[in-house]
Amino acid sequence: MKTAIVIGAGIGGIAAALRLSKKGYRVTVFEDNDYPGGKLSAFKMGEYRFDAGPSLFTMPQFVNELFELHGEKASDFFTYKKKKIACEYFWEDKTRVTAYADPKLFLEEVQNKLGVKATLLEKYLQRAKKKFDLTAPLFLDQSLHKLKGFLNTKTLKALINLNLYEINQNLHTVNALQLKEPHLVQMYDRFATYNGSSPFQTPGIMTMVQHLEQEFGTFIPEGGMEQITLSLYTLAKKKGVTFHMGEKVNQILLDKGKAIGVKTEKKILKSDITLSNMDIFPTYKNLLKNTKPPDRILSQERSSSAVIFYWGIQRKFDQLDLHNIFFSKDYKAEFEAIFNQNKISEDFTVYVNITSKDIPTDAPQGGENWFVMINTAADHGQDWEKIKNQLREKTIAKLNRILKTNLNPLIKEEEVLTPSLIQQKTSSHMGALYGSSSNDMMAAFLRHPNFSSKIKNLYFCGGTVHPGGGIPLCLLSAKIATDLIP
Repeated sequence: MKTAIVIGAGIGGIAAALRLSKKGYRVTVFEDNDYPGGKLSAFKMGEYRFDAGPSLFTMPQFVNELFELHGEKASDFFTYKKKKIACEYFWEDKTRVTAYADPKLFLEEVQNKLGVKATLLEKYLQRAKKKFDLTAPLFLDQSLHKLKGFLNTKTLKALINLNLYEINQNLHTVNALQLKEPHLVQMYDRFATYNGSSPFQTPGIMTMVQHLEQEFGTFIPEGGMEQITLSLYTLAKKKGVTFHMGEKVNQILLDKGKAIGVKTEKKILKSDITLSNMDIFPTYKNLLKNTKPPDRILSQERSSSAVIFYWGIQRKFDQLDLHNIFFSKDYKAEFEAIFNQNKISEDFTVYVNITSKDIPTDAPQGGENWFVMINTAADHGQDWEKIKNQLREKTIAKLNRILKTNLNPLIKEEEVLTPSLIQQKTSSHMGALYGSSSNDMMAAFLRHPNFSSKIKNLYFCGGTVHPGGGIPLCLLSAKIATDLIP
C-alpha cells in the first residue's frame, strides 16, 4: 500500500489526508500541538467558550464535499445554519447598516440608509460575479504552475478576459469609482482584509472576494467553528488516517532529490509522498535546511496579523449580531500604518464576533462571548505587550462611544492573542495570518505552488500557498495539491 505523510493537522492538512486516503494511501499526520485545527480551534474561559481563530464560515459545500467523497453525510457529523444577517456595520457618525443575506432586503437597506440606488449596487455586484465566474477555473480549481492547467477552454476564456479583472487599479479605486458613497466604499474595501491585504494596494480583481460571501452566504456551525475541524478529524480517523498529536516534525528526509519521509522528535518514518500543511516559510527554513529556499517567494511582503481580545461579557447587546464591524474614520491612514509603518493608527477598525448570539451555551445566561479583533502589522519585533495595553484602552473607548455603554466592568474573563503568540502557537511566520499579502498585481501568480519543482514527491497545502488563506481556499489548496498526486 502506498504511504503518505502530512505535516500539520490544520484544516488543509486534514482535508489533504482525507483526499489521499480516498486515493488509496495509508496516511499518517503529525501535528506539533496536542489538538487538531491549527488556527481553527477553540478554548474555554470560565463559563465562556471561544473560537480561537477564523470566525467566518462561507462556502460549506467544500466541507460537505469531503464527506461525500467518502460516502458519508456531512449532517451525520456536523450541522450548520445560514445567517439571515451577514454583518452589522457601525460608524462613528452614527450611521449603521445591516448587511442582510437576502439580496432584496440588503439593496433596500443600502438605499434607505446610504441613499445609493439599488440599480447602481446591483451593477457592481453583477460585475464582481462575472469576475468570479471567469477566474474560478484559473485560480481556484487548479495549479497555476502546471502548463496543462492553461490548456483548456475555461482557462483560455479567463485569460482572454483579463481586461475585465481591473488588475491595473487597486480595490479602493474600483470601489470609489463604481460605488461613490463613502460608507459603502469602506464596506466593500474591507473585503481586502479577508486575505490580509490593503484595499489601497490589492488589485481590483479582489471584488470577487465579497462575491463569495454575498452569493453563497455566511453560516455558523452548531457548536462553533471548531466543529468544522473536529468533524473532519473524526471522519479522517474513521477512514483510517493515523494522527500523532503533540509530535513535532524536525526534518523532511531527502534522498537523490526525492522526499522519502520525515524525522520527528520521536522517530523516523519513511513514505512515498510527503505533504506539508505548515506555513511555507518554516517548512523551508526548519524542515528543509539543506535545500535552497525560493527566496523570491519567501521574501514577499507578509499579510496583516491581528491582536485579538477574548472577552467574557456579563451583558447582552441586542443591537449586535454574530459579525459586527466598527469602522475607523480614515481607512487609508489605518492601512498605511499597518503596511508601510508596521504600527497601528490612532483610530482603527474593530471587528466583534459573538457566537453566543447563535449558540447560547457559549456564554452564561445574560452574557456574551466577544472575539474582538484589530488588524495589525505582522511581527517585526514590536513591543506587543505595550501595544496590546494601548489597543485595549482605545478599543474599549471606541466601543463605548458607539454602543453608548461602559465595557470595563462588564468584562468578566479575558485572554489576549498577539502576532508574536500567533507565530508561537501556529508556526505562522511573523504571525502573518495569510502568509504573503495580496498587495500586488501579480500576487495570485506569485504564491508558492502546491508542489516542489526541485524535490520529487513533496507537496504543499494551506493558507500560505496557492490559492491563498481562509477556510474555503485552504480546502481548495488540499484538493489542488492531492489532484497532482497519482
